[in-house]
Amino acid sequence: MHSKTKFVKDIRANEGIIYKVSRLYSNTVEDQKDLFQEIVYQLWKSYGSFKENAKVSTWMYRVALNTAISSLKKEKRRGARVTMDNFLLNRPYEIDTLTEERIALLYAHIKELSIVERGIILLHLEGKNYDEIATITGFTTTNIGTRLGRIKQKLKSQIKNGN
Repeated sequence: MHSKTKFVKDIRANEGIIYKVSRLYSNTVEDQKDLFQEIVYQLWKSYGSFKENAKVSTWMYRVALNTAISSLKKEKRRGARVTMDNFLLNRPYEIDTLTEERIALLYAHIKELSIVERGIILLHLEGKNYDEIATITGFTTTNIGTRLGRIKQKLKSQIKNGN
């Protein structure tokens, strides 16, 4: 059985994964926070069954992406809101405006991709190699290479055309 302390430590060490997936699969800050919470909840629910035969980050990507995709397929349910404990939020407060604008533009173009394409390009941007992406997504390594090539072309075209 995993302890709460180890879980919080793993979340802190990998919260960037959850933040990026939440940002990529949400349109508003409010939805992003909701999705962040839902991903953490799903991670906690399945933490006891995590067998550690894969890296924690690989497991977190899989849970985060599956949770995000599932949330897109369901109608948004409004219920009681639970606030996140501040110890889970560890984002820097200094903001570089130009960098933030570029990131926002990239995210806007990525959000125009299909659900699966978003996940693949996110993992690629995170520096994951084809084998790691294949493990997380369940596709073959060859399929990942083909899909990434198409995704990159699609993004280049979107950026070039200013769409």
